[in-house]
Amino acid sequence: MQHIIKHRIAAAAIIALAGIHAGGALAQGEGPYPSKPIHLVVGYAPGGGTDIMARLIGQRIGAELGQPVVVDNKPGAGQNIAASYVARSAADGYTLLLSSNALAVNISLYGKLDYDPVKSFAPVAVFGQSPNLMVVPAALNVNTVADFVTYAKKQGAAGVNFSSSGAGSSQHLGGELFRQETGIKASHVPYKGSAPSIVAILSGEVQYTFINIPSVMAVKSNNRLRVLAITSAKRSPLMPDVPTMTEAGMPHMTMAAWYGVLAPAGTPAAIVNRLNAAINKAVADPSFRERMQTEGAETMVESPDYFKRFLADDIARWREVVKAGNVKVE
Repeated sequence: MQHIIKHRIAAAAIIALAGIHAGGALAQGEGPYPSKPIHLVVGYAPGGGTDIMARLIGQRIGAELGQPVVVDNKPGAGQNIAASYVARSAADGYTLLLSSNALAVNISLYGKLDYDPVKSFAPVAVFGQSPNLMVVPAALNVNTVADFVTYAKKQGAAGVNFSSSGAGSSQHLGGELFRQETGIKASHVPYKGSAPSIVAILSGEVQYTFINIPSVMAVKSNNRLRVLAITSAKRSPLMPDVPTMTEAGMPHMTMAAWYGVLAPAGTPAAIVNRLNAAINKAVADPSFRERMQTEGAETMVESPDYFKRFLADDIARWREVVKAGNVKVE
């Protein structure tokens, strides 16, 4: 018992010391961190899913650290502009990247980048992921994933078309992975955003897509759309009647768009750890989890080391899909 008490005291001392170091002169010459506003850079325009996530987590980080977090939108080139900007920023904890899984995909999609998704950043925390739903036009009269595969294979050389919110998006790669896993003949039709992508389903211009839950919930009452499965590991409480892709017999289709915060490479570990603690505290709050759920996202509470491994695994996974499908971004 004495040993346990001593162990707990020692652990408490380590946490206290970590807090002291994190609040010390980490941003050299600027006093305790943070001593000024933090900029959270987003690679997409205001109003989109990634921007919403940035504002949700940014507000909580600011409240925990006692400094405002300013969301800085730098859209363009599939997040590459924002990633490059943060990669070149000072490693002092005041410029961070709110990234989607584009960070893991772009290294394979683009011929040359002026940053490295692994070497240019210090992962802080991956805090959420949003699965996609596989949807089809109701007019196809298919009720399951297996039904759809049978339908698609009957189309012969013409095959089927699938839509996405843009080349290189999680919807694009989900549709491509489905094509590879099933062996159907399918052509990608990119649109400029999720809204026109789902309109293409409703009008019957395309035969399937993978799209986020909020986009589907907005039109779910429309009888022209049918949801076949969800790409998460378990069913969503928002749509409990929708089976997972694993339940549909396709375990390799478990996937999600993720949201994480990264700092420039070389950011002091104590700053990274303090940011990680602030993010994880926010994510552990039931009200934050409920708010994320309304956006179709599942929360994650993980360490910087976990995020580093997670990112490396995601890069490897999508490299194979991009190569096998000869996927390119014009």
